Amino acid sequence: MPLENVQNVQSLQSEKMQGKDISARKPFRPLIVSFCCNWCSYAGADLAGSSRLTYPADVKIIRVPCSCRVNPLFVLRAFQRGADGVIINGCHPGDCHYTSGNYHTRRRMTLLFSMLDFLGIERERTRVEWVSAAEGARFAAVMNEFAGSLRTLGENKRLGDIRCKE
Repeated sequence: MPLENVQNVQSLQSEKMQGKDISARKPFRPLIVSFCCNWCSYAGADLAGSSRLTYPADVKIIRVPCSCRVNPLFVLRAFQRGADGVIINGCHPGDCHYTSGNYHTRRRMTLLFSMLDFLGIERERTRVEWVSAAEGARFAAVMNEFAGSLRTLGENKRLGDIRCKE
């Protein structure tokens, strides 16, 4: 048995002897809301799923016609409703099916990031990524990396609404 497993078992036994409830302790799994462009990123997510690539099951995908249709209030509402991170996925710049939608996204999200800084929400909780329809492996890698960074940050408690908790 590896040394770290022995140490985990010993710490659990000591907590049990001290009367702490160890059944309530479970690993943190971040809830991620992903806004995906219908033409590229959603197809990339579909390719990742059909290729059986793994990414966290706690990623909730919302399909939008274009990444520029993501209103900054949608991001704030996701945080208010309990999301630990929000990611906006769109077509690569220059490849947007609506000509300049992702340029509008980039400008709008820059303003959103400054507003989130003002509200005290960590910059690492929100991200904009460009994923095309042929990049299923990239979609899975981005989601896994984003979930890993959110695990280190912990639960979002800044904008959470207690009515939305379990």
